[in-house]
Amino acid sequence: MIRLRRPATAAALTLAAVATAVLGLAGPASAHVTVNPTEAKQGGYGRFAFRVPNESDTASTTKVEVNLPENAPVGSVSTMPVPGWTVTVEKRKVDPPIEVHGSQLTEAVSKLTWTAAPNGGVKPGEFQEFPVSMGPLPQTDRMVFKVLQTYSDGNISRWIEEPTPGGEEPENPAPVLTLTAASASASPVASAPAAAADDDDDDSDTGGATAFGVAGLVAGLAGLVLGGLAFLRTRREPAAKS
Repeated sequence: MIRLRRPATAAALTLAAVATAVLGLAGPASAHVTVNPTEAKQGGYGRFAFRVPNESDTASTTKVEVNLPENAPVGSVSTMPVPGWTVTVEKRKVDPPIEVHGSQLTEAVSKLTWTAAPNGGVKPGEFQEFPVSMGPLPQTDRMVFKVLQTYSDGNISRWIEEPTPGGEEPENPAPVLTLTAASASASPVASAPAAAADDDDDDSDTGGATAFGVAGLVAGLAGLVLGGLAFLRTRREPAAKS
């Protein structure tokens, strides 16, 4: 008699259901708006991208609003064209002014808004990056960008919660750019090539003197060898008859 395999046990089905639920919850929880890279040097310039994943199963992301922090103004902010999107730039007055290449700027970018073309946007299961160039980066430990993500069905995801050092990640975290102090050893590093060049010159002089010394030694040895051969030849030749 042939026995048919019994269906999966209730315990196995329960375990599979739990695993599916856990994995299903883990995905959306981590799919928030981020800034990449996440770290840069104070006082420098950099290219950054706001990465926006679409978390809806039925609607597309049609607008992305990025608010630059008021306590960390940046003098120069420029955007890169994104196909299918238009961008508007809003500015605000700053006091004290921001110094950029010797000029005093009294305005700084406060908000960037990308809007998708009709019937466009970030569709379910996709993400989009919005690149910007910024600098000089402020003398602060971080920049927090509060972002609003608008969907085609009217829903809005508000990525505006600031993370707490040492605490758990908020439910709707804002993108954070960590800023580190510029290295104080920049000048010694810059002078390193000149020092290396001096070392090369010294090596060249030493090498030249060594080469001349070797040449002299070889010439001396050659003279000794020739002298020895001449001496042996004279001893082998018979003495001349008188």
